[in-house]
Amino acid sequence: MEEITIPTRIYSGNDSLQKLSGLKNENIFMVCDAFLPGTATLEEIKNNINGSNKVTIFSDVKPDPPLKNIMAGVEEYLKDVPTTMIGIGGGSAIDTGKAIRFFGEKISGKCIKTFIAIPTTSGTGSEVTNTAVISDTEHHQKAPIMEDYLTPDVALLDPRLVMTAPNSVTAYSGLDVLTHGLEALVALDANTITDALAEKSIDIIINCLVECYQHGNNEEARKVVHEASCSAGIAFNNAGLGICHAIAHQLGATFHIPHGLANAMLLPHIVEYNASHCELAMKKYAIAVRKSGLASSGMGDRVAVRKLQSQIKNMMRQMNCPTSLAAFGIDTKEALEATEHIVAAAKLDGTFPGNPIVPTDEDLSEIYHKIIK
Repeated sequence: MEEITIPTRIYSGNDSLQKLSGLKNENIFMVCDAFLPGTATLEEIKNNINGSNKVTIFSDVKPDPPLKNIMAGVEEYLKDVPTTMIGIGGGSAIDTGKAIRFFGEKISGKCIKTFIAIPTTSGTGSEVTNTAVISDTEHHQKAPIMEDYLTPDVALLDPRLVMTAPNSVTAYSGLDVLTHGLEALVALDANTITDALAEKSIDIIINCLVECYQHGNNEEARKVVHEASCSAGIAFNNAGLGICHAIAHQLGATFHIPHGLANAMLLPHIVEYNASHCELAMKKYAIAVRKSGLASSGMGDRVAVRKLQSQIKNMMRQMNCPTSLAAFGIDTKEALEATEHIVAAAKLDGTFPGNPIVPTDEDLSEIYHKIIK
């Protein structure tokens, strides 16, 4: 039996923040990126919340949320247990909000009524997923908290909020969307509905992401990429992910490489690996590539997959993304010495079982070594 769950109410458009005006007499705990307090973005969000509500802001959010920061947020949460939470920012901010909620509810014994997510990057899809990825900085590992009730109740997708993102954020987060789409497409729990969501997100990223990078004020392009991020999030939340994320999580924990960039470095090699070892994966990749217009209807599956690999690399060049650990500044010797740890930790990652085939340790090492130099 297949189960497809989309519990989040999603509002998209440059007027979506108006939904906040429906909050009345709530005790709101707002978690946002550290740079947002004092900005016009946060002021506009707050202006849509009427004065009958009490608002507390926690902004000590760091990339790859460390447990220490999350527990600092829990302390603030428990001072006056909220009825509503709002997570604003990139994936790290929304994940921090989920993790604070997870521990805060367990300790207080009280549940919030509503969780609202307002993403300011088009990437993680955290606004529609049940997962918060947190970092154990002491052991250089990432650990997911996965609970269905952590899925936000409401997601507000305002394209204006992503238009001021730095170019690197646009590139890395958008390539993360492409990874979500391609991994969900071939994941073991994929189905017709997740395939549709994944294929459309792949199409949009292939055709619109570079435009967003080059012309960040193109609101229409920003809107469709923002929606693609959300649709890819729904796809992988139901279908699963795979070894690209399993390895990328370790690159982030070990070398502090931005998550989307880590995925992008690995992605062409993962596509090649899955396609060469799984005929269904190759076929599904090829179908998606044809639907995006990147390959003609008469082009063979293997050639279409090579087109996809080339396109990923070409998009990275167009958006000035380093394609290897060395190009990012990681010492080659250090990267090679980390191989055993990277492989072992990847196999324990929560995304690993979703891959369409189970790689050997040698396979994982070989894929990892392809991005070192």
